Amino acid sequence: MATKRTTASMQSPSAPAAEAAAPPPAADPEARARATAAAFDAAFHAQAAGLSAGLSPISLALAYTDWALHLGTQPAQSLNLALKAQRGAWQWWADTWAQRSDGHDTGEDLRFSHPAWHQWPYAPAVQAYLAAEGWWREATALRGMNAHHQELTRVFARQWLDMLSPANAGLANPEVWQRTLERAGGNLIEGAAHALDDWRVRQGLPPAQPPEHPYQPGLDVAITPGRVVHRNHLVELIQYAPTTPKVHAEPVFIVPSWINKYYILDLSPHNSMVKWLVGQGHTVFILSWRNPDEGDALLDMQDYLELGVFDPLAAIAALVPGVAVHACGYCLGGTLLSVAAAALARPQRIEHAERLSPLASVSLLAAETDFSEPGEMGVLIDESQVALLEDIMAERGFLTGRQMAGSFQFLHSRELVWSAKLRELWLGERLRPNDLMAWNTDTTRMPAAMHSEYLRRCYLRNEIAQARYPVQGQPVSLADIRQPMFVVGTEKDHVSPWRSVYKLHRLTDTDLTFALTNGGHNAGIVSEPGHAGRHYAIRTRHRGDTWLDCGAWQHRAERREGSWWPGWHDWLMTHGSGRMVQARQPVPGLGAAPGHYVMQRWAD
Repeated sequence: MATKRTTASMQSPSAPAAEAAAPPPAADPEARARATAAAFDAAFHAQAAGLSAGLSPISLALAYTDWALHLGTQPAQSLNLALKAQRGAWQWWADTWAQRSDGHDTGEDLRFSHPAWHQWPYAPAVQAYLAAEGWWREATALRGMNAHHQELTRVFARQWLDMLSPANAGLANPEVWQRTLERAGGNLIEGAAHALDDWRVRQGLPPAQPPEHPYQPGLDVAITPGRVVHRNHLVELIQYAPTTPKVHAEPVFIVPSWINKYYILDLSPHNSMVKWLVGQGHTVFILSWRNPDEGDALLDMQDYLELGVFDPLAAIAALVPGVAVHACGYCLGGTLLSVAAAALARPQRIEHAERLSPLASVSLLAAETDFSEPGEMGVLIDESQVALLEDIMAERGFLTGRQMAGSFQFLHSRELVWSAKLRELWLGERLRPNDLMAWNTDTTRMPAAMHSEYLRRCYLRNEIAQARYPVQGQPVSLADIRQPMFVVGTEKDHVSPWRSVYKLHRLTDTDLTFALTNGGHNAGIVSEPGHAGRHYAIRTRHRGDTWLDCGAWQHRAERREGSWWPGWHDWLMTHGSGRMVQARQPVPGLGAAPGHYVMQRWAD
């Protein structure tokens, strides 16, 4: 049975499935009958989820019904779509008959980058496919549809089209056929070996062909020298060894996301953010989250706040007394840090706040605080889908890392599934691993109560933006934060779209510096100095300044070449005391970095 290994409250309004799993010993027969029925329905729901790949069939049916009814009640639009399809078919037939091979633009679609796709007889297949993509984009944007249903319909139409792409036609793909002739079928043999290795990994077996460079934490990645200086049930606090004789007085405290391991910010030595910060004379602390097991099912967001932010701040206060810290949060860690900063700033102080290190500043990296427009992840989140996830998690007490990764693969199946499998299985090319890819596959679990509460409070009810998110029984408001803030968005972020991250301007009244860097959710943040092609825009909104929307901000922001890291470092220097002190060595006792928690892996 799942137990909650913390002194925080046992009450979690976000885990109805977990509560329904065991009928209460109530004397009321009606209450016991309802609880028993709810437990049976939850189990049935979870078992049936396998038939729909973990997606709610109710959500899918509602989206399809919404689309079909609006299509059926818009005869003129339906006729227009039918005529457009007919005209496209006649044009395609004429081009095919005349063996015209030009006229279609594949843009940045790498599936059709091989020259043969632009020649007859392959060009007509690409032309028909691209025309179908354009037709469905228009057909799924019907006036009057629920916005969520419209987005869900568009995504599923794209999923079907990605699956039916001519690039997935095996030997009918000219690139595959050419490679097969050149290698006398050797690519197909290698592809079969890759498929066998994939099957072995899914069964929990080692691959017959292990990767040349596995990128193991402590050996290849997460190798910046340091010590674990504090540990509780949920996190290890790592302090890194200084490399300069003097350090800045205010340490940097980093709260990474717990969806993956912490070392996204300590990858290889050349692109490690923590190593770079240490080299700039900062004392750096970072959290390493524990990979939960079955006994952690009832850990909720309050536990993550208490054990993941407040308790480490108390530990830092004991290790580095009398100084404020520059707090930084990445992705979901930034969302949590914003709540913590608001709780520490409100008049009704949290318990034992006097024992915590005060915050000198708050930096949020690709972290959402307003979830009203959450981007692609919002496509898979509604009441029915969350209820299904709760029922799935109730069986084991957590969401597996593989299930979480499956959501990202579904949303980006073109790149992460079809294109990848084409190269591995048909062309015989194993994707060459790198440190970022290795980190991305080092997945972690999500406790049932925490994950349910996060989805409901943030995505479904948007409580943080509406100043209704409770901490220790009292709602917090980001408007209470008075520390200066540095906020980073990335141009191609599909997890935390930068326009959504930018909305923090409307939720706070403190000095806020916003930086928009090129790249995506991970590569845009791991943007070390010297990395070719990097640039960013930056602008500060001072307290009392008038509102600028995203377009106006882009027009007025200063554009800079290179990594945003030096700009952040300069900002930290501006908002620190300017004092330099003797370098602080981490205390021994709990082992060397990267610690124990990062090594926990489960065969899910």
